[in-house]
Amino acid sequence: MIWDKNLYRIGSQSSPRAADLNQDGILDIVMGAGANEYQHSEYGVIAIDGKTGELLWNQEAPDQVYGAATLYDVTNDGIKDVFIGGRSPHFKALDGKTGKILWEYHYAHQTDSLLKHARFNFNNSVLIPDQNGDGLHELLTVNGGNSKANPNSEVNRFPGVLMVFDAKNGNILAADTMPDGRESYMSPLCFSKPEEKELSILFGTGGETISGNLYVAKLSDLMAKKLSNAKVIASETGHGFIAPPSLADISKDGYLDIIAISHGSTAFAIDGKTHSVRWQRKIDNTECSNSFAVGFFTADDIPDFFTFVSKGLWPNSTGSLQIMIDGNTGKVAYLDSMGCTGFSSPVVYDINDDGIDEAIISINEFDCALGFAGKSPTTMESRLIAIHFQQHTFQVIDQLPGFKNIFTTPWLGDVDDDGYLDIVHCQYFNRGDLLSFLGMRIKRIDTPIKMRKPPVWGAYMGSNGDGIFSPN
Repeated sequence: MIWDKNLYRIGSQSSPRAADLNQDGILDIVMGAGANEYQHSEYGVIAIDGKTGELLWNQEAPDQVYGAATLYDVTNDGIKDVFIGGRSPHFKALDGKTGKILWEYHYAHQTDSLLKHARFNFNNSVLIPDQNGDGLHELLTVNGGNSKANPNSEVNRFPGVLMVFDAKNGNILAADTMPDGRESYMSPLCFSKPEEKELSILFGTGGETISGNLYVAKLSDLMAKKLSNAKVIASETGHGFIAPPSLADISKDGYLDIIAISHGSTAFAIDGKTHSVRWQRKIDNTECSNSFAVGFFTADDIPDFFTFVSKGLWPNSTGSLQIMIDGNTGKVAYLDSMGCTGFSSPVVYDINDDGIDEAIISINEFDCALGFAGKSPTTMESRLIAIHFQQHTFQVIDQLPGFKNIFTTPWLGDVDDDGYLDIVHCQYFNRGDLLSFLGMRIKRIDTPIKMRKPPVWGAYMGSNGDGIFSPN
């Protein structure tokens, strides 16, 4: 343990990102945070000194900031700035050095036929190439999801809005609503195809109890407000697409294939060239809000996919299943049942240098039969574990009684450039109410694992935060 930072009366549904914000040669940690839902907090976004664990700066927010930060230098000072979103709606650009606001989104579009719907939650953003000729990347993100709408009801559901922001000043360069008119919670992705100049974008619709679709479109269609040209590549009835897909070449043809899982736990592998379904796998009687982590978990050279799903129906989930799918065949190559429901996603590294990657995940141990329906577990333990797929074993990296981690994905990398793997992860004080924020603990663990190469999937949506698996 290098440091252990405690922050009181707050928590987080966000996941850490890393950048050197104070120019001391050591990566610092940035993440969203906040108080309980609909509450203002002075600690909506926090930056932690990677060397000492001390708070570098904090920025207020009107509600929970659950997005993971996009990091990009727009102030031209050599320090990456922070772009991050959340509820109510919240989307801000912060100076990476000071935490001061560079620009922020204000909802004032009541009379705009499209933007009037952009008044809910901002999910993760991804960088896309310059669209307005100023030489800087832009930000692609989505706004949607009315948290006050009742489950299993279409009342007070509004179309999600896919948006492109000028990263320099926050101007909205393009926006359009979902082609099917449904809500959207899925962070969009942007990617290229071989020998194509136009970029493709990937986005999804639907929710926990609302049917939805997975779409692919041209970025140029969004810029022209023509998302109606988007193509449906997967659908689910009674559930939507919430977790961002992962992009990896499993067909060995140079095209990024699309591997997605619906909230109804149907996994799809969509061919990146033809958009045909390569394989499809349903995990019965479960739900999923967690993204696939990508790695080489089997003996071949085709990427495989790991996540965990929740048994039963929210909010009465009764446990968790860990699922690894062979990327070549679509068959379940690993299945286990550890801990209870949680919504953090896995990260990946070959920690024992045997050529097979391990998955590192957070596990919550309590009486799963209590579900999430407001009942109070008398005991609770948060564990960070590494799964060895070939041996079908796991090892505990860290554990702490009385704490939980429901949402936050760990971060893997080399914080201090000493050639050894560091792990940054979060644990949250628990007093029975699993979704309440009562205090958080951020830890930096220095491991004896020699880093032979940087992690490819070392953070939420991959080490680059773009959902793309690009092995070194």
